Amino acid sequence: MIGRLALRSLTAHPIRSAVLAAGFGVGVAVMAILLGVAGIVLEQAQAPALAGGGDVLIRVSLPVPARLVLLGTLQSDALRPRIRAAAASHPTDLFLLHNGTATRVAANGGIPSLERALNDPETSPIAAWQDSPEDTAWTDAPPDQLLRQLDRFHGIPEGTRWGNSWAEWLYFNGRSSEANFYVTFLVGPRTASGARSAGVRLQLERGGQTESFTGRAELTDGELVRAPDLTIGASSVRLDGMRYRIHLDVEDARGKKAVGDLSLEATAGRLVPPIEIIGAQGWRTGYVVPVMSGVLDGSLEIDGTRVSLAGGRGYHDHNWGFWQGVSWQWGQAQQGNLSVIYGRVFPPPEAADPQTIPGFVGVLGPDGPLGYSTDVRITEDNDERGQPKTIHVRARGSALDLDVRFEVASAVTTHMAQGALANGVDFLQMRGQYTVSGHAGSREITFTAPGAAETFRGK
Repeated sequence: MIGRLALRSLTAHPIRSAVLAAGFGVGVAVMAILLGVAGIVLEQAQAPALAGGGDVLIRVSLPVPARLVLLGTLQSDALRPRIRAAAASHPTDLFLLHNGTATRVAANGGIPSLERALNDPETSPIAAWQDSPEDTAWTDAPPDQLLRQLDRFHGIPEGTRWGNSWAEWLYFNGRSSEANFYVTFLVGPRTASGARSAGVRLQLERGGQTESFTGRAELTDGELVRAPDLTIGASSVRLDGMRYRIHLDVEDARGKKAVGDLSLEATAGRLVPPIEIIGAQGWRTGYVVPVMSGVLDGSLEIDGTRVSLAGGRGYHDHNWGFWQGVSWQWGQAQQGNLSVIYGRVFPPPEAADPQTIPGFVGVLGPDGPLGYSTDVRITEDNDERGQPKTIHVRARGSALDLDVRFEVASAVTTHMAQGALANGVDFLQMRGQYTVSGHAGSREITFTAPGAAETFRGK
């Protein structure tokens, strides 16, 4: 019926119908032409030559990622010999004030010497434009300075309902032929004295047994400014170039001591950049991985017995944020020159809907990231006691298609009943075997390797 009415309406006024059809046709044609021209103009506007020259243009939104690219990713062994020059520029808005009137002016800032190296036609002829001391700090800074910047500690945000649950820690784990270990240097909220509570924890697995050693102290804000160089009691962390040096002097509940020195070697470009999640009422949490996989050295002495960690592999990450009501899933494995990491944070419902926060999976190769995805599903299968037995991770994305299976071999359980992480739940640190298959970018990935994982049980 509707079709018959439309046909009769068109045939009743054939001239008007023809003009209308022609008008629609012209309108569609003009729109198609405009879209095509706009696409060409946009492509030309983003051309590296218009941005100052060069063969490759990388766009980032903030100065810190730009420095991460210059001093991190581009310093990898595969890319460094192939780079003739690299420059960073940052567009911004300036305001010209004249006779009480403000006029917005688009401006672009860069480093003169780097732009001249790219033969930038706008800056090259102006001899007065020379590098400032701040510019030189960008161009000449070695990768270890970036590492130190990424691993610095953060001040406690003021004026939030979460202030008493702020904590920040340096975490290390590793394995060798003789033992596996977890080490945490944690700094919590303020005490009544105004200082920050702090603690060191070593969990050591050897011979099928797990031992736990701790140390405690209080630190001032002035002492935390030097982080990642950190001293808690008789234990310490020092960043020496690209090497983390860890001294441990801790004891268990019976007074048995664990004393020793470890080192973990970082590699330029092989890191996960900072990730921060912001929620309601000032809630926030952050995470960075300065060392995805590095060479271990050193040893520990446990009650007169030497435990060697030489020749092993280690991992280091750094967490900060408000932790009241927070839990997470996390895991990490490495095999050869590949590293795989996954994670998901569950914030308190007052800060954000825990079900809307995506997980992530990232894969790093010998020269930096190979692929990542936030389309991630993490499922945990329990045994008859309600403890995790198997963890499945499924990641899908344009550059990543990965299946990860983790078989739990051992778990260290900590009841979170006090301190900044007091959630009344059990925190599980697990060791086991990963089976990974799929691809990242163009690289096929198939391997089985030992690794670590974390999760929670309880409320």
